Amino acid sequence: MIHCHRLRAVINSPKCSYLLHLQPHRSLNNLFFSTTILDSDQPSFTVSYLTNNFGLSSQDALKASKQLRFNTPEKPDSVIAFFKTHGFSIDQIQSIIRRYPVVFVSNPIKSILPKLQFLASKGVSPEDIIITVTRNPRFLRVSLNKHIIPTFELVRSFCPSDKKAIGCVIAFPATISDGRMKPNLKFLLDTGVTRSSIYRLLTSRPSVIFSSVLRTAVEEIQELGFHPSSYNFCVALLAKKAITKSQWDAKVDALKSWGCSEDAIFIAFKRGPNLMLRSLDKLNAVMRFWTQQLGWNPLLLLAAPELFGLSIEKRLSPRASVVQHLLSKDLMKKDASLTAPFYLTDEVFLQRYVNRFEEEAYCLLMLYRGEDASICWLLLW
Repeated sequence: MIHCHRLRAVINSPKCSYLLHLQPHRSLNNLFFSTTILDSDQPSFTVSYLTNNFGLSSQDALKASKQLRFNTPEKPDSVIAFFKTHGFSIDQIQSIIRRYPVVFVSNPIKSILPKLQFLASKGVSPEDIIITVTRNPRFLRVSLNKHIIPTFELVRSFCPSDKKAIGCVIAFPATISDGRMKPNLKFLLDTGVTRSSIYRLLTSRPSVIFSSVLRTAVEEIQELGFHPSSYNFCVALLAKKAITKSQWDAKVDALKSWGCSEDAIFIAFKRGPNLMLRSLDKLNAVMRFWTQQLGWNPLLLLAAPELFGLSIEKRLSPRASVVQHLLSKDLMKKDASLTAPFYLTDEVFLQRYVNRFEEEAYCLLMLYRGEDASICWLLLW
């Protein structure tokens, strides 16, 4: 009777993180792990329970029943109660069950609670704990002491703080439960990849580190002329692994359609590998603006691939308006770089291309701000 009252109190508690602060207790442990599973149990009860009481489809329930069987509802009910106590919604619990059905016959106090407590000890909020576990139920399967803690410490060795390290775990839960991480990180370090580059991979696309073909990708990037210790090596590796062949070919074809050769595209990629990480729409939009609206040579743009990462509305268009006017009034040399103005900070750009022309500075500033400067020019001349 005492146990029943305790369970009811836990389930009805408004604090979803209540159990995170408990140490495993024998009475609670027995409460959550009291049903004996018999080898002779048939899967019919399991399927019926999952479909009628938990909302899984017949197909999902049958698939789950192949990995677990129970002939009474006590154990799955206790697991559901455990998750609900920690704020998991029914949809989230269903997602966990579909991907890791064995959790239904686990001991939540022994096998799940310590892992949630570990995340909480690193400053993860109850809400983010729910997100982390739901995204990657495999986190519940691996050992806390043998895998989760050592892997977290490994990730932490590349991050400037616990907060940054746990941020990697929250954003990419597989980070802390993928066995390929340790050997692949060692391989990258042995190859000469810097720790700062590895940190960039961890915080942007850690799936690159988990790749089973990481060694092949690294060799291909080296063959293209990228040195492992350079910043661009990391970016090129991201581009190589993040983009499918069909996506890569589509971007190459798009740039070729604007008059760029494959050799020029390859040189641009080596100069700024972020080029191939831009979306196809962004590549076309910047090329269209540069060639059709400004009437400038597309090869000049391709020689400055970093410009594809700039905003047309906030950076390219305002500065291009100023540059075009200066060219039309012979206030810039005809052979002056058309790409250099876009690399400068706002302060330096205003000094070099606006304020230095005292008589026209006000009108140029209007152009820069996207305002109608026609009246200004009439008054000036």
